[in-house]
Amino acid sequence: MAGHKQRQWVKPQTPPNSEINVTPLVDVVLVLLIIFMVVTPLLEKDIQVRVPDTEVEENQPPPDPNDQQLVVLLDKDGGYSINTEKVPAGDYVNRLKRMLAAKKPDEKVVFFMADDSTNYGRLIGALDGAKAAGAKVLGMATELPSNAIIQGTQAVDTGTPAPAP
Repeated sequence: MAGHKQRQWVKPQTPPNSEINVTPLVDVVLVLLIIFMVVTPLLEKDIQVRVPDTEVEENQPPPDPNDQQLVVLLDKDGGYSINTEKVPAGDYVNRLKRMLAAKKPDEKVVFFMADDSTNYGRLIGALDGAKAAGAKVLGMATELPSNAIIQGTQAVDTGTPAPAP
């Protein structure tokens, strides 16, 4: 029987399994849930921002500006001005500290107005300097009031009208 061949049987191909294997899916979802539960408390960082009220009464006149407010102006070259008075960068914190020392604790508010082309790092340095000088509340001004007079920007009366912006 040396020439005798054995028969081999081939199983028929089974139809494809169209069911989703749920066990690995549940494992992946549980791992993601644990990761999010651990990471979420680390992402919470509180920054206290006081937003002004949006309701404005039309009959009520705007409050008079306080002459004792401190406004720090930053020009495009990074120079500091406190209430329209130019201040050298090295003397900025000391001058602001003296001005804030004369105020009550709840009146230690400093407003900042920066030129659009001011270096962002200089603005952050000015904010940090105001906090180091003892300011309790820092405010940002985005637009100048219509009656504001800033040193170096007021028009000199030469008899000719100033060009419109």
